[in-house]
This record gives sequence, structure tokens and C-alpha cells, in this order.
Amino acid sequence: MRQETKCIEGGYTPKNGEPRMIPIYQSTTFKYDTSEDMGKLFDLEASGYFYTRLQNPTNDLVAAKICELEGGSAGMLTSSGQAANFFAVFNIAGAGDHVVASTAIYGGTYNLFNVTMRRMGIDFTFVEPDCTDEELEAAFKPNTKAVFGETIANPALTVFDIERFANAAHQHGVPLIVDNTFATPINCRPFEFGADIVTHSTTKYMDGHDATVGGALIDSGKFDWMAHADKFPGLCTPDESYHGITYVEKFGNEAAYITKATAQLMRDLGSIPSPMNCYMLNLGLESLAVRMQRHCENAQKVAEFLQANPNVEYVTYPGLPGDVSYELAQKYLPNGSCGVISFGVKGGRAAAEQFMKHLKLAIIATHVADAHTCVLHPASATHRQLSDEELIACGVKPDMVRLSVGIENVDDIIEDLSQALSSI
Repeated sequence: MRQETKCIEGGYTPKNGEPRMIPIYQSTTFKYDTSEDMGKLFDLEASGYFYTRLQNPTNDLVAAKICELEGGSAGMLTSSGQAANFFAVFNIAGAGDHVVASTAIYGGTYNLFNVTMRRMGIDFTFVEPDCTDEELEAAFKPNTKAVFGETIANPALTVFDIERFANAAHQHGVPLIVDNTFATPINCRPFEFGADIVTHSTTKYMDGHDATVGGALIDSGKFDWMAHADKFPGLCTPDESYHGITYVEKFGNEAAYITKATAQLMRDLGSIPSPMNCYMLNLGLESLAVRMQRHCENAQKVAEFLQANPNVEYVTYPGLPGDVSYELAQKYLPNGSCGVISFGVKGGRAAAEQFMKHLKLAIIATHVADAHTCVLHPASATHRQLSDEELIACGVKPDMVRLSVGIENVDDIIEDLSQALSSI
């Protein structure tokens, strides 16, 4: 099936007389006739469900759809995108280990890695996405366990050179993890360029309607863990916390990674979404392909309008010729990138604040990547505690506005931006 069809049909095929839509299994617990039947589940000798803190049928059906869209072998849903990124790394790296990560990633992910996971004993080296080959090679250490990047960085909108970083990761015997939130599998499938694991904040385009928070973790099933068994003892040696199972030996490369993340991390941390949230996520997924096309068409027209407006200082959007990521976008995102644009208002911070006050259709919100057009002026909101010098140092200019273009009529969006810009 093609992507548009998978959005509708993927993950769940009802049998004769069964519900057409994915059922909501709103239950914490599942009943079995004998202790022996349940024991097989705990021993991972049979498939099934015993407690929703680990797995739930509704959640797994939706995860299967996302897995199909990405072209992976196995997947799981989490309670948020942050949980997905944490699971992705912590499933193969622990105290004393090291990870290489791009600097152009979502700020929340950067803090997760640079602060919280460092406190857990995991070291991180951050490299610029356009670093030289020598700088990239120097970032690796003998204890490196993974490389991490974002297809399209939030909010820098830098396009990640997946193939280049995948080759570097594989030369050192470690997987490449790619956060594919902004592109979605409609516009980019990182596995096709060598990535091994993909994460999502399903809160964004996949849900698309400001309704549910969630995350996804998808494995390509292609990384050969046993070929680097000394680096990944958690997958390649017996897990004494789970009856001495060796995940790769029992489940193969196709399922070992996700099985371990479920049997270990979800068991102990319980970062699972509710079945109702997953049902609502599935409704968003059904229209994902249609919405992404509209988001990208609208954003391209808006970016071109902003680029020509005399009150706009600069525009950052991968679809604009001359943009720093334009060439990479043509390679990895030929059908469109996303609906998010960053631009600067002439006149600095005060002008940007005045512009925001005059918007009528676009709403001021910290969220991005949903059906509504929304805007944020980081200098007066998420980064308001920083001086202008500190803002520039962390890559957020005082005049920068982050615009998430929705799926409204593009002429209405442009008219709103035009009248707000003319006010300054």
C-alpha cells in the first residue's frame, strides 16, 4: 500500500463482523483462565496482554500503523515525545556510556540529554549538523552507543543529513536514531537513508488537532546487534530481571529492541498513553497525508510572501531556494518539508511584539504542527528570561517569530500576516 492508503488501512484489518474502527480497550487488566496461561505471557513465551502499564491492544494497533508508515519491523507508543526519545537512548545506553547528538534538535530534547540523562551517568557530545568529517569522527568514543538527530530541527528548521550521519554511526558499530516529528513518514522515511531507529512526538502533525500528547518509537529491524554484542549487553546477554532472556537470540533483530523497551522500560517506568488517546491519535493519522500536503503548500506560499515583505528581515524555511537547508531538503524532502517557518521582523524585539498583538486569525501558542495557524515570539515567551545577547548566543534572535502554518485558506493566513506586519 502507498502512504495515503496506509494512513487509513494500516495496522488493523477487521475480520468478519468485527468493528470497522480500532476498538478502545479501556481496561487496566486482562483475564485468563489459568495461572499457566498468564505465566506464558510473563515468560514471553506467548503473545497477549496482562496489564496496560506495559501494553494495550488499542495502543499496539496504532503503533503498528505508524510502524507500517515508517517501514519498520516493530514499534511502540509512549506517553509523550520526550518519553519516546528517552526510551530510544536509554534502551541501549546506561551509566558510563556515551552518545553523539546533533546540536540542531528540539530544546526539550537537548535538556533531556544535556541535563537529566547526564545526571544518570550518560555522557553526550553535541556536534553541529554541518560539522566537518574530522569533527564528526572526533566526537566518537570507545563507549559511544548511538547517534541522534532530527530530520527537521525544531525550531531551527535545519535539515539533518541522515545518510552522512548513518554512515558515520555504522562505521563505529552503533545505530542512528532520528526524530522524524516535523517531517512525518509522509515527507521522509529515515530508514530508507540508513537510520536504524525513529522517534516521534505524535502530539504534533500525527495528532494534528491539539487533542492528545503522545510519542512513538519505531525500530527498522536492520541493525545487527549481535555483530556488536560487546557494545549492547542489554540486548545480547541474558536479562536477569526477565528470566534470563537474551532478547536478540529469542526475538531476532526485528523485534529485540522494542521487546526490551516494553519488557524493561515500560514495565518499570510506565510511560504509556491511554487507550482513548491512542484512539484519537488514530483519527489524526487517517488524515495525515492530506493534511501534510496542505501544510506544506500553505507554508511554501507564506514563506514566499514573507520573503518579499519589506517589514521582514529574514525567513528560514527549507523550501526556499537559497535557504541553508534547501539542497538537503531536495534530497530528503522532495515532496515538502513541514508547515513551520521562522522569520525576523524588522525593528527588533519591540516590532515583533507589536506584530504579535495585531494578529487576528493566527493564535499565540507554544504549540506547533496542528491544523490551526499559531505563532510564538520566543524572546517574550519561552525565552523571556534571557537578554538579547543571551538569546543570540542560543540561536534565538530577539526579533524571531516561529510561525506554524495551519490548513486554513492560505489567502486568509497571508492577509492576517500582511495586516499585522503593516501595523509596524
